[in-house]
Amino acid sequence: MKSNLITRQGYRELHDELDHLWKRYRPEITEKVAWAASLGDRSENADYHYNKKILREIDRRVRYLRRVLKEARVVDYSPQQEGRVFFGAWVEVESPEGETKRFRIAGPDEIYKHKDYISIDSPMARALITKAVDDEAEVMTPGGRRTWYITDIAYRE
Repeated sequence: MKSNLITRQGYRELHDELDHLWKRYRPEITEKVAWAASLGDRSENADYHYNKKILREIDRRVRYLRRVLKEARVVDYSPQQEGRVFFGAWVEVESPEGETKRFRIAGPDEIYKHKDYISIDSPMARALITKAVDDEAEVMTPGGRRTWYITDIAYRE
């Protein structure tokens, strides 16, 4: 089951997307559908069918965003989090082989627009929660168990 946690920034981004889809993009596509429908026979009207498909995709995304935003639990930074990995943290880790990764632990609905975000529900995030700098985290991956050392933790938007 996926978590309904979201950062304040992620909530704003999803809300802005919903606003854009509903107030700007949907009216524009609705206008195109109406124009294409006014041309007559819809059965072979590519503009009509294409824009109706886009309209369905917009409506599906709008329904999804409304549900997500309604159920979302916004988690704001708290000074008590300092020095430990919690939701919203930017974390840098290093493997014993010297490979480094830097990412933010965020909600599952906000990771797709950010290449440097991972979901709180991911094995890596679960292994890192409550750990501090220089702590070791064991992560189960499809290739087996991997060890990562925490080298930095920061909280910023």
